[in-house]
Amino acid sequence: MAALDNVIVEGSFGDDPKNLEFTEAQGPDGLEIKVLKEGEGKETKSLASKIYCNYHGQLWNGKVFDSSFARRQPIGFGLNQVIKGWGDALVGKKEGSRVLISVPPELGYGAQTAAMFGSVAPLVFVVDILYVAN
Repeated sequence: MAALDNVIVEGSFGDDPKNLEFTEAQGPDGLEIKVLKEGEGKETKSLASKIYCNYHGQLWNGKVFDSSFARRQPIGFGLNQVIKGWGDALVGKKEGSRVLISVPPELGYGAQTAAMFGSVAPLVFVVDILYVAN
């Protein structure tokens, strides 16, 4: 069973997931992706794709470190302009999708992870893809 199968995300697409509930103490070692809701819109084709999204970010079994949901301000960017784990996880995903991602430090902020977050736990994101431009 994948570690993300044991992460509880309340709410549906468009809802602020707030804090996530983790039923395992430790996160996965590698990149894990779970589509919580499959969208029906345009699909991201490559790392050159641009998306407009809302996201919630927190440490595995820890504190929230960023949330566009909380700011009520979606954000747009190219998948090649974000941490590697995000970009890799979102290629091939469609508008209208809600995706749960666990990013290990080496695909996130690398050696800076501990200094930035006080932990080397995986970074966990819930991403709602609002719009895709390829």
